[in-house]
Amino acid sequence: MSHHSDASVFLVDVGNRETVMIDCGAGKSFDALVKNMETLGFSPQIMGALILTHCHIDHIGSAAQFKFNFNPTVVAHKEDVDAIEGRNPAPTAASWYGVDYQPVQVDKILTEEEETLTFGDVDFHCLHTPGHTPGSIAVYCDIVDRRILFGQDIHGPFDVTFGSDIQEWKDSMEKLLALKADILCEGHFGTYQPKGKVKAYIEGYLRKY
Repeated sequence: MSHHSDASVFLVDVGNRETVMIDCGAGKSFDALVKNMETLGFSPQIMGALILTHCHIDHIGSAAQFKFNFNPTVVAHKEDVDAIEGRNPAPTAASWYGVDYQPVQVDKILTEEEETLTFGDVDFHCLHTPGHTPGSIAVYCDIVDRRILFGQDIHGPFDVTFGSDIQEWKDSMEKLLALKADILCEGHFGTYQPKGKVKAYIEGYLRKY
């Protein structure tokens, strides 16, 4: 739908003529992502924020282009900021994708275990979930009596190059299970609902590792 190297990209309509994007692909699909937004009836000009769940290229590659063209507030966790801002590019894994990564400045640096950011009518709860990378986050929103979890790369992979820690990841997965989300939007393998399927998906990877 955008480019084969992209992770899943999610756009949330937060009301008041504003949207929030969660992750933004690997960098080769900026035009396609903009076209997808417009096809859905959303002008990219109204993007209020771009939340980056972690520093891997398939999630951050188009961030600089979105920032330059539409100036959303870029959000990420402090543990991954050096990679996102270009001071330590190795953890982005850009070389794995053959991408020349364009760094971007992070406007809102998350530092706490959990922080809530409000855009439009929606509260975005940003939960620090290290393990895949040191600065990985999950984002959840409670909308119309349903809890929607943007869990992203629950499945891994794990590599010393980008600072993975399996035990931290397991602890993070327990945090996600405790949320009892109704819908899971995962980084590469689709959307899961209802609550029982979300739980089964996360527990399946806990058993695997």
